[in-house]
Amino acid sequence: MANVVDRDFPLESLLPKKETGASAFLIKYPDYDGRGVLIAILDTGVDPGAPGLQKTTEGLPKIVDIIDATGSGDVNTSTVVEAKDGEITGLTGRKLKIPSSWQNKTDEYHVGVKIAYELFPKALKERLQKERREKNWDGPQRQRIAEALRAVEKFNEENTTVTKQEDKLQKDNLTAQVDILQNAEKKFVDPGPVYDCVVFHDGETWNAVVDTSECGDLESCKLLKSYKECHEHATFSESDKLNYSINVYEDGNVLSIVTNASSHGTHVAGIAAAHFPDEPARNGVAPGAQILAIKIGDSRLGSMETGSGLVRAMIAVIENKADLVNFSYGEAAHWPDGGRVCSIVSEAVNKYNIIYVSSAGNNGPGLSTVGCPGGTTSSVIGVGAYVSPEMMTAEYSLREKLPGMQYTWSSRGPTVDGALGVSFTAPGGAITSVPNWTLKGSQLMNGTSMSSPNACGGIALILSGLKANGLPYTPNSIRRALENTALILDKVEIFGQGNGLIQIHKAYDHLVEHCDCPARNLRFKVSCDSNRGIYLRDHVQLDRLHEKNVSIEPIYAENIDADEKIALNLHMNLVCDAAWVSCPAHLELMNSSRSIAVKIDPRGLREGVHYTEVCGYDVLKPEKGPLFRLPVTVVKPHRVNGVDRFTYTSPVIEFKAGHIERHFVRVPHGATWVEVTLNSTDGDCPSKFVVHAVQIQPQSAYRKHEHYKFLSVPPDGSVVYPPFAVISGTTLEVTVAQWWASLSVTHVGVTMVFHGLQPSQSNIQLHAALGVNRINVRTTLGIEELSPSISIKNCVQPLRPSEHKIRPLGSRDVFPDNRQVYELVLTYNFHQSKTSEITPNCPLLSDLLYESEYESQMWMLFDGNKQYMGAGDAYPQQYTLKLDKGDYTLKLQVRHERREMLDRLKEMVILIDQKLSSSLSVDVYSSHAAAIAGKNKITTMSLPAGSSVPIFIPPIPDDKLPKGASLGQILTGTVTLGKTEAGKKVRIVGGHLTGHMSETADAKRNKGFKADTYPFTYVLTQSPHKAHAAKAEKNKEKTKEDEFKEAIRDLKTFWISKLEGDDLYNELAKEFPDHLPLQVAQLNAKEAAKNRSSILPEIIQQAEKVLSMIDTTALGAFIAIRQDTRADYQIIKTEMDKQRIHLVSALCLKGCALADQILAHRSAEEKKLTEDEEAELVKKVIDTHNEVLKWADAEEKKVISFSLRHAEVLGHLGRQLKYLLKMNDDAKPTKEMEQKIIKVYEKLGWDHLARHVEQWLLVKYPPNYLPF
Repeated sequence: MANVVDRDFPLESLLPKKETGASAFLIKYPDYDGRGVLIAILDTGVDPGAPGLQKTTEGLPKIVDIIDATGSGDVNTSTVVEAKDGEITGLTGRKLKIPSSWQNKTDEYHVGVKIAYELFPKALKERLQKERREKNWDGPQRQRIAEALRAVEKFNEENTTVTKQEDKLQKDNLTAQVDILQNAEKKFVDPGPVYDCVVFHDGETWNAVVDTSECGDLESCKLLKSYKECHEHATFSESDKLNYSINVYEDGNVLSIVTNASSHGTHVAGIAAAHFPDEPARNGVAPGAQILAIKIGDSRLGSMETGSGLVRAMIAVIENKADLVNFSYGEAAHWPDGGRVCSIVSEAVNKYNIIYVSSAGNNGPGLSTVGCPGGTTSSVIGVGAYVSPEMMTAEYSLREKLPGMQYTWSSRGPTVDGALGVSFTAPGGAITSVPNWTLKGSQLMNGTSMSSPNACGGIALILSGLKANGLPYTPNSIRRALENTALILDKVEIFGQGNGLIQIHKAYDHLVEHCDCPARNLRFKVSCDSNRGIYLRDHVQLDRLHEKNVSIEPIYAENIDADEKIALNLHMNLVCDAAWVSCPAHLELMNSSRSIAVKIDPRGLREGVHYTEVCGYDVLKPEKGPLFRLPVTVVKPHRVNGVDRFTYTSPVIEFKAGHIERHFVRVPHGATWVEVTLNSTDGDCPSKFVVHAVQIQPQSAYRKHEHYKFLSVPPDGSVVYPPFAVISGTTLEVTVAQWWASLSVTHVGVTMVFHGLQPSQSNIQLHAALGVNRINVRTTLGIEELSPSISIKNCVQPLRPSEHKIRPLGSRDVFPDNRQVYELVLTYNFHQSKTSEITPNCPLLSDLLYESEYESQMWMLFDGNKQYMGAGDAYPQQYTLKLDKGDYTLKLQVRHERREMLDRLKEMVILIDQKLSSSLSVDVYSSHAAAIAGKNKITTMSLPAGSSVPIFIPPIPDDKLPKGASLGQILTGTVTLGKTEAGKKVRIVGGHLTGHMSETADAKRNKGFKADTYPFTYVLTQSPHKAHAAKAEKNKEKTKEDEFKEAIRDLKTFWISKLEGDDLYNELAKEFPDHLPLQVAQLNAKEAAKNRSSILPEIIQQAEKVLSMIDTTALGAFIAIRQDTRADYQIIKTEMDKQRIHLVSALCLKGCALADQILAHRSAEEKKLTEDEEAELVKKVIDTHNEVLKWADAEEKKVISFSLRHAEVLGHLGRQLKYLLKMNDDAKPTKEMEQKIIKVYEKLGWDHLARHVEQWLLVKYPPNYLPF
């Protein structure tokens, strides 16, 4: 029997609108579809070529402007060139042909250069690197490797035994080619395209072109104006499909190439306002609205937002008079409602009437996990994420419909200062447009990043209707209407849904009905002890009655008429439905702050979380809903003690999809870590669970003490969660939640076992000069195994700036009221002695973004050739770079509108945190005497409850310190005290582990301290002095006059290389003809002479003179001695080492001069040598090279230049390459050296390698530092 096919696909549920009433609103008011409303999308950037983002329902441009606020697409075009014969030279060195159609009367062009991969999203870069490798590299590379291997095989067949030196060199030459090709294969990294950029003024406006042809064919490239002027964009290539637009700033000196840092922003824009004329079911929520696309996700930081980008974005929002902002970003903040970025956002809302909608965060299900600004800033509407039954089947293809619920991961309130945190909830998933470069038309994404634009689009519908009818509104009247009309969801806690599921049609009707409300222009500041709510969580707050003084202050928007302020007279009824909260019944409110007393009695509440609100109603119109709310939250924890062996055991609870159980436990006094176990009692298959532990500390973000794990609970089994640190005396929340899409039914109980092993110092710091350090360790709860270990993993180098500059920024950084933003750029220089990973850190500003008093703390790192290596910002641990040996420059930018704030940071220290190649263990002892003697290290000891023992840590021996570590540097690591399972992975008992999220994903959220682990810091002192080499005793027969004469001789010898001519040498040679250092100095002087190429015979002659003065027989005999027992051995060795150095140097300089004579002859048009003369010189080069190899290796620093010339004389291209590559690796790479390498590649026919290196030259040797 044939299957019955359901032809009705639920298209309307791919981008949910029905759940919020948006569909019903559009059916009733089809013309209020967002038209007349401008939504600013502050995100990763929006692709103007993506489906549905071209036109509005009225045929207007969907995107009015596209702006990069991050600066990641900026190109320095301050270099001005003049066209000659219709051509200019770009900064890549390419000739750029000017199309005849261009209008430029001055013939002056601003030029710059941009590396494509600095613009491309990470996913696109990875795709292109794979495609370009297959297209341009793999084929010819495989062919050349095969040819090189065949050549070696053929040589081996023809030369079964290799004894002759020339055969050995030939074999070395052939094997070098194989090695070089195979090494190039391993090291291959595609540098990507590098584009010349040209900017010019046509008499009316600025124009720009990006040479995407990469050959100067500007005719084939699209000429663009700033997007706002023409609404045009271009595509880099058909292979990448990355669309871009441009803006020109600072009189043509800055070109901004605007791309998107990921697909996120385009998807968000599609949810809010996409328009598909032929497929209306795919429309965004407000298809008639226009979009102002502002990129705040910095491409240099993998799409992370920055303070400077956010401030610049808000300036653009205000200048473009946007009605709404959607911000699907946010971070955990240390304190709410503060910081420069948040104050500027609040200014835009309260002063410029802009509605700011933001995601609440994806860090649930624990309480108090809302992000900033969405959940923590009073002026911002924070949106949670809801999933409806229809979304489950249409978007996620679940087998069955479940009741609507909050997504498990949606962040929950309240904020740490008591505000609810989530204003309301909206659908948090959608399948809609993504950028063309993804090669997808649409994609499923979920998150509060998706619920925010859904709500924002809904608000755009409301504004469209209000504007069409000329009805006034303010951000606060809109917000109150949305919160007071939202649908309260059954069985969904208020901390997740806020005031409920947004209902667009009801909110609009509410605003129309109450448009003349006298409170329309008001916002209400409700505060209690400087907090926005009452949040009782600590045990000391829960055993007594509280009476709180609460102030309510009505605040008018700017430019409100004085008569309206005078006329304000609100008769308020205060209502609270909780018996444990008492408040006054009435409040008369005028245009001033009033205070009331609110009483809270938490003493009789059961264990768990309790929430209520004190709501203020206008008695004349109570149907409007509350004008203000005072949130009150009480968390009553379970107390564990010694009677239950400091163990908490929950009852077994039935879990279904989306079910959440919160376990609040007061951490016993003295506890330092806890073990959590999930026990399943039944079930047929594993169920997906989330365990989320949160502890709240004053002015510390929840992520600092957060632990999160996505795991699978087996049927009839247990999962032991990795132990984690706890804070003694605080309330610990451990939330256990079955994943929202996990369909099974499971019965699970939770056990928590607390442990206590407490050191006298929680942050253990040692100074190398302060001797043995004593730490007392105490067992606080029960018997513990003490097995202390210290592991050092990093060496930290503090740096002071070498330069600082403060300057006003350009037009993008001036507020509409002419407030100027300034930047401070600090320059730091450091040397990397070997390849290692480093993490720059600016401790004064790190770990602060929205709450920071400054806009930015962005750094960029460059090598000695100005090549951009990487960047970082507020959160240093996210930005680790692997650097090779060499010199580096770090530039740090800090911004503020008050110059004096920047002046305070001009000498700010940063830290370069370098990961050690291997961790360093520090010994721990049981007594001071043992620590001094370095004997009897502690292994393991069992400590009864309440006991205390000292442990002793001596200074680290100098021979164990990392090589190069010096005074002022700091070693960092960790101390672990107990012999526990701390830090290990999840252990499964009676089942197996499966997971939807990887451990890597979990690790991004597990910022809390590991169990029984404490930070360790070791401050270094001055390094030990090196022993001086023994010096020859002074000849007692020498007079002072003799010593003076020798000193004058040595001084004059030193000056030989600095003076021109041979007069000084000739003078000294008459008096000291047998003084070897004199002859060496003369040889070095001739080698360094400007006219070296014309005095090669003189160099050869001088080298032979030096060689004749060295007794090679005696030198060889000394080297051959296996063990010299002479008393003056060290003195003799020093002298012999000098002679060997002079010998090798003289041989190499002679060999180089001989080789250069041959090479000059071969390259000259007019030959000066006969074949026999050339052959004789070649023989001398070979003989000299053979002699060198008796005393030194061919790749030694002083020898390698001669080895290179020797290979060139013999035509050994493989050996030439080997030596050139080594010289380039061992010293600072130079463009000239790499161009020599390219020439050898071309001679070998390795054109693909030549092209590859040529492309890298454009990346490795830029003309300027990358701009901020």
